Amino acid sequence: MADQINKWSAGAHYGPVLSQTDLYLLNTDLELHPIMAGKDGGFHLVFNVVTGQTSGFNPDARDRDLQFTAKDQPATLPRVSSLIIITEASPWCTVVQNERGVTMDDICIKLYRDYSEHNVTDAEFAALAPRLQEQVKRMAAHNAAAGAGPGGAWGNYYGTPAAPPARFKRSDWLRERTFFEGLRKNDGYAVSRLGFKAPNIFVMDLVA
Repeated sequence: MADQINKWSAGAHYGPVLSQTDLYLLNTDLELHPIMAGKDGGFHLVFNVVTGQTSGFNPDARDRDLQFTAKDQPATLPRVSSLIIITEASPWCTVVQNERGVTMDDICIKLYRDYSEHNVTDAEFAALAPRLQEQVKRMAAHNAAAGAGPGGAWGNYYGTPAAPPARFKRSDWLRERTFFEGLRKNDGYAVSRLGFKAPNIFVMDLVA
């Protein structure tokens, strides 16, 4: 366990931050942080994409919430200046950037912003089946009434609407699957979605 902590904790042992070009030239395999992969035995991340709030728990002691104290550790080793995140739950692509190396906190902040600050376009909404459109509408009304946002900030903005908002946020599209489960590699899916694969493309799993 000590080796694992030392490996990911801040320190002079980190190598250089790799750019997108470096990744292609070196054909480097990236090791994903165990917390991001959902494989850390002592800490399971609880991250709600709708609210942006993060915490965690120890799978062996689920009755006690833990703070996300490792959030500033690098998301991958070697460190990279950008990560590309796609998910089967939505059609969008999130690009996380940090010239000093993308951290786990960078991922959570960018995902929250991408899904809370961007609206679903009319064309995107029209592409959904009618049943799914109704589900998105109901989720939008629920999220608005619940005051989605850290500290209830969105509650002051939305109030409690009598009808669904006229515009839907990307987070509404996710419907009930708003909790981060983990990141994983799937080159085949990356090619089908983006037309190419790269070491820094990861697929995000979401759960209810």
